[in-house]
Amino acid sequence: MPTTRKDGQGRASRNRPSEMRERISRAFEIFAAATARIAGRPYIFFAAVTIVLVWAATGPLVGFTDTWQLVINTSTTIITFLMVFLIQHTQNRDTLALQIKVAELLVALKGADGDLATAEDLSEDSLEQLHERFRSAVHTSRQVPRRAARSKGKSAK
Repeated sequence: MPTTRKDGQGRASRNRPSEMRERISRAFEIFAAATARIAGRPYIFFAAVTIVLVWAATGPLVGFTDTWQLVINTSTTIITFLMVFLIQHTQNRDTLALQIKVAELLVALKGADGDLATAEDLSEDSLEQLHERFRSAVHTSRQVPRRAARSKGKSAK
């Protein structure tokens, strides 16, 4: 249930949980997109390689201690753990955008199967059946031109 509170001017305003979720979601989207853009740059890769090389070079200086190993292990684990979520979010967003674009094309094409525009919502079994249907259709369509070419070649003799 939404809570009522006073705003800065003494008026009642509603603090809706959905508004808070939207703000958090939007902030995460901005952060995830920026992080994905930055993390995908070549200089970030070279910075990571440099950090690993510096870490490796310091090994002999500190006697390859457990703490020395723990630093790199903990750092890489934390970074990997966080990046998995950011990458998954970015991939989900990109995939959805691509699905929307393809759906728009399918809807715009006359004669296209409009149900395919939302194929991502089908069950795994339904997708497999649909895939098999199109695989058969492609195989059949490849056979038709060959047969036509053969019959043309025979009639020319």
